[in-house]
Amino acid sequence: MEQFGRINLTHEQLAGLETPCYIVNETKLEENLKILHKVQEQAGCKILLAFKGFAMWSMAPLVRKYLPGVAASSVFEAELGRREFGGEVHVYAPAFSQADIDAHIQMADHIVFNSVNQWVKYRNQIKQHPHIQCAVRLNPEHREATTEIYDPSAPNSRLGITLKNFTENLDKLEGLSGLHFHNLCELNCDALERTLEVVEDKFGFYFNKIKWINFGGGHHISRPDYDVDRLITLIKNFKAKYGLDVYLEPGEAIALNTGVLVSRVLDTFNNGKDIAILDTSATAHMPDVLEMPYRPYILNADEPGIKPYTIRLGGLTCLAGDVIGDYSFDQPLREGDFLVFGDMAHYTMVKNTMFNGVRLPAISIFNSEKNEIRLVRKFGYEDYKDRLS
Repeated sequence: MEQFGRINLTHEQLAGLETPCYIVNETKLEENLKILHKVQEQAGCKILLAFKGFAMWSMAPLVRKYLPGVAASSVFEAELGRREFGGEVHVYAPAFSQADIDAHIQMADHIVFNSVNQWVKYRNQIKQHPHIQCAVRLNPEHREATTEIYDPSAPNSRLGITLKNFTENLDKLEGLSGLHFHNLCELNCDALERTLEVVEDKFGFYFNKIKWINFGGGHHISRPDYDVDRLITLIKNFKAKYGLDVYLEPGEAIALNTGVLVSRVLDTFNNGKDIAILDTSATAHMPDVLEMPYRPYILNADEPGIKPYTIRLGGLTCLAGDVIGDYSFDQPLREGDFLVFGDMAHYTMVKNTMFNGVRLPAISIFNSEKNEIRLVRKFGYEDYKDRLS
């Protein structure tokens, strides 16, 4: 029996897979959703699925059972939310074109603007659609994220309105019903608590003019060490103090530790170091390995030198840096061996590419209660061709 977390696959099931293949455990996904639902029920807030982290629409019926809506950052994401997920559709982007706004007006319940200029540009048009509630995104200029590329509060950030710009344009903010802030990434409740103190101190004077506030994403609520009770208390106290409705929109927490990526070894050789070429790719199929960067967990593997055989795992594309990392194993890898990469449900399917014409991984769903796996999507030449002209 192959085991990774809550995904258990027999050798027969592995042998029947067309690799590479993402496998999402719907049982574990539901466990995460139940945690988020508990927060909603006990704190009196609403939690949205942020598509930027997880947009697997075949899971929409399950998500709808627990979450009231979605957070989108583009017209296509908003359309996916409206068509497949239902419920509330919240939209934010660093800027909207006129065509974007025309489309969002047909689909969105909330629209969040990144600048005062954008709000002023479109507010008269949106006022003709009173069901749409609008907000602006704040930049609290308070840093919690440790990776520069994922820090919206870094100096000279393009995301959100600073206190200086906010106060200088108070006369232009009439008509807003909410505020939004987001500056976290894979963090616990203490980071939100510190950020919220800054937001209250800087922008709290405006809270009596709005009806709701969105705490954004980056909350690792479904992580085992996340202080869920502290989050519930924090939200309850905030609501009691200001009387505002509270939204959160975590992308990663929904799908955290719910999926794997299964790959096969295609070739091995030595070039001063043992190297294995896999049928997957860091740059194409798990881009955060290079962008974040981070080192993915692999079933039955360890750090270099810990186990008897150390080997470098390389991707399938011709990018020289398409390297997943150096890992050690109990035995040398051979052509045809399976490798199971952990925590591959979020920020993989939504970010992957067909660079080099490399085929996208198939997508399967696993049910750990039934020990069943079913293929829901595979990709071929037409998917590659249709992206081009």
